[in-house]
Amino acid sequence: MSPRLVAAAAAAVALVGCTGCTNLGYYWQAATGHADLMRAARPVPEWLADPAASQALKDKLVLSQRIRRYASDELGLPDNKSYTAYADLKRPAALWNVVAAPQYSLTLHTWCFPVAGCVGYRGYYALPEAQAEAERLRAEGLEVAVYPVPAYSTLGWLNWAGGDPLLSSFIGYPEGELARLLFHELAHQVVYVPDDTTFNESFATAVERLGGERWLATQATPAAREEYLGFDAQRRAFRALALDTRAKLQAVYGSSEAAAQDWAVVEQRKKAVMDEFRERYAQLRAGWSGPRQGAYDAWVARANNALLGAQAAYDSKVPGFEALFKAQAAAGGDPWPRFYAQVKKLAQQPKAERDAALGNEPPRADGGAPGSAPKAKELGSTGE
Repeated sequence: MSPRLVAAAAAAVALVGCTGCTNLGYYWQAATGHADLMRAARPVPEWLADPAASQALKDKLVLSQRIRRYASDELGLPDNKSYTAYADLKRPAALWNVVAAPQYSLTLHTWCFPVAGCVGYRGYYALPEAQAEAERLRAEGLEVAVYPVPAYSTLGWLNWAGGDPLLSSFIGYPEGELARLLFHELAHQVVYVPDDTTFNESFATAVERLGGERWLATQATPAAREEYLGFDAQRRAFRALALDTRAKLQAVYGSSEAAAQDWAVVEQRKKAVMDEFRERYAQLRAGWSGPRQGAYDAWVARANNALLGAQAAYDSKVPGFEALFKAQAAAGGDPWPRFYAQVKKLAQQPKAERDAALGNEPPRADGGAPGSAPKAKELGSTGE
């Protein structure tokens, strides 16, 4: 491991919300994990020239470079070394996030990092370490979930060291999903606000949806559009169900019984909501078909306050960001630079003012504003 990679990884630990902690052991696993990831990365042209690389991989890498160029040329996203190299991780995820929430709340437990601020998740490059952290949190009485993360952003701080690479954990995604993921991660390099996961993720999700919709309409093949839309209907239906479930749980946790600490009644009502959630999912699933019919099975089986709370961070401010983009688009010309400038201004305001400007309206039942499509960056491996 070169000193340069160690330094780069150490910087990533301090900057990325999914890494970092006051615990030295945790810092070390994060530093070495990211260094290993960077060490595995090779420039895309090297992979394309490698006779041992499969043609399927080469085709995806060529597509990724088209998407990467489109992101900068058409969406105004940063033009740098990120996503111009590829790493075969030989594992199913870049890392695993741990999320936790109280038994009767959707408010996530948070961890605080030197630069990234406080966020509601903690990442591990080895699944057993994530599971051990999950067990520790369960022992404290929290509801916990561990889910795989296909990609994460170092916020542009490591572009001097080669930037964020393409990874085997997501390179095989269908075209529409691959484009959305890259747009999302690059958006994190435009704006990042410490201590405000919802602002950061909602902004990146809005860029992902708006940019992804444009890519699908103007760049994708008919087959790619058809493939995307085939699963998109299932995803929209699931998102509507999850949104409704979160609202019902919020009502239970904010009820008079909860205020009176009548936990037996609260537990009974909570169980009824979750039972209904799983029954309604089974009905939805029965109407689906195709190879991704069971894409949400594992998510639903382990759904709890932690997973539902983590999901909300990606949704709640998206309509506000999309409305802001629409206002810039109405002025004519290229709206992206003006949109980013407005978002940067919001980022400098106090959180209360940011929230007021973006509104607290929950996302639409199908997951976005009119004409938008749901996000590609996924909790777990499902699309949610």
